[in-house]
Amino acid sequence: MATRRIPSRAKTTPIETLHSLLTVQEADTAFRSRPVTNFLLNYDELPAWRQDNHFILTHYRPTSNSVFTSFQSLFQLHNESVNIHSHLSAAWIFFFIALSLYAFERHAVTLADTIAFLFFFSGAVTCLGISATYHTVSNHSPKINQWGNQIDYLGIVILISGSFVPSVYYGFYCEPMLQRFYWGMISTIGIACAVVSLNPKFRSPLWRSFRAGMFLGFGLSAIFPVLHGVYMYGLEQMRYSIGLDWVLLQGFLYILGAAIYAVCFRSSNLRVCTERLIQDTRHVYLRGSSLGDMISGGAPIKYSSKTHF
Repeated sequence: MATRRIPSRAKTTPIETLHSLLTVQEADTAFRSRPVTNFLLNYDELPAWRQDNHFILTHYRPTSNSVFTSFQSLFQLHNESVNIHSHLSAAWIFFFIALSLYAFERHAVTLADTIAFLFFFSGAVTCLGISATYHTVSNHSPKINQWGNQIDYLGIVILISGSFVPSVYYGFYCEPMLQRFYWGMISTIGIACAVVSLNPKFRSPLWRSFRAGMFLGFGLSAIFPVLHGVYMYGLEQMRYSIGLDWVLLQGFLYILGAAIYAVCFRSSNLRVCTERLIQDTRHVYLRGSSLGDMISGGAPIKYSSKTHF
């Protein structure tokens, strides 16, 4: 009975094996050091630590493990481009507005006015600058991504806290005791939110609704000094002194941003989210960090309420 011969595998020498290993290592090194301009990844190609939003399917930057490489992507088109440049541009705008106001209005205001506005502008520029930096280096490594995400949330706390200072200052202009009381209240809530924000577990998608609720509650805590001011001075006076109409619009943006963040990113069946309604372009142009964007979007409205006085 004839037997079937199975061809044997070609034997390789140790030198050939070593050469093949070196070739693989060289290829891997070349892949890791490739320019980000030529390679963008799909969602299913990402490591687990970067799979945060399954609605965004394409245009991910490769993991860089290099701050320089991450910053090179500032000049490329990917699904963080809008996040980066919208926050970065807004930070510079607020910075130059602050410089312009100081240059042209410093002789017409008191030192206390300057300090009140300094808190607001410092909070806005810090929040927007931190957010732009985080979105830039978020593809660096798990450790940098986690650290940046925590600092990004901390920036929101700084923005909200800073925006309260001039509101309370002008709302209770002749009541220094009430000013101190409400500044103390906001500082206490802000510190509590900051502590939670720096907890590594806080960045988990499972905490998304809690994050939205916490920041929403922090932002809407402004209702206490506002109602107190309306009770003491009347509605018209508060509309004049703190720009109450603008403050209410800002509160609406807080609620809208938190709702989008908590609901749209949580439910896989909700099809009203812009990230699912629009086709391929959504992955580049409509990647949303809705909570931060809506709160940051409230900054110019908050500025309008301050300059109204």
